[in-house]
Amino acid sequence: MKAAKVLSKTVLVTGCSSGIGKEVAIYLRRTGWDVYPTARSEADLKELYSNGFEALYLDLSDSNSINSCVQSLLQKCKLGVGALINNAGMAIPGAVEDLSRKDLREQFEVNVFGLQELTNAIIPSFRNQGWGRIVNITSQSVKAPIAVLGLSNSARAGLTGFVAGTSRQVAGTGVTINNLLPGIHATDRAVALDTGVADTQNISLEEAKSRRCKEIPVGRYGTVDEFGAACAFLCSQHSGFIIGQNILLDGGGVNATL
Repeated sequence: MKAAKVLSKTVLVTGCSSGIGKEVAIYLRRTGWDVYPTARSEADLKELYSNGFEALYLDLSDSNSINSCVQSLLQKCKLGVGALINNAGMAIPGAVEDLSRKDLREQFEVNVFGLQELTNAIIPSFRNQGWGRIVNITSQSVKAPIAVLGLSNSARAGLTGFVAGTSRQVAGTGVTINNLLPGIHATDRAVALDTGVADTQNISLEEAKSRRCKEIPVGRYGTVDEFGAACAFLCSQHSGFIIGQNILLDGGGVNATL
């Protein structure tokens, strides 16, 4: 009988300067994970350090930065890295006629090419240890495109296709790759969105939030603990039979049968 694998609870979380990424990092650390968050600005790195994290610099538009981040992490973690949570991404809103080839390239550099490179950089270590979990935090727009985010819709679809094929290539080595598709959650990003609506429509922040909640079947925003727990589950030994899936966490907001 084979000896049980020692499963590392070290996780790299990208895009932790604010919003979902930051909250996931905090949740995972609170529940026993050894978390290495990343950011690309000096101010954000300092804030993460001040909150007790050993943060790493990562710019997903720079191949050298990606490789340097992964190598630094592997050197720090002698027992191996257990999971990668890809949260970093960008979305440029606007009418299609106002968006350029440069805008499209920027979307794909971060949302597709950067995440592909980071995945490719860490997978060899996962394969060697016979264990690894990759979770991509993408968007509910994968299931229901958001009209004003045409470029982001395209980039998210590109990443989804990459995961669909790659996840099945590595599944037999003990490595799983899946996507989490969030709806709106109670983070500083939600406050910023509601503030924008309140200012535009000349209503209170509370009214803006109430109107948005009415569009969600559960009648509320998701909590960061709910989202963190979903990430933790997909990074655990209990998720080994879930391969290449796109899992909505949106309170029923996407009205679809499949």
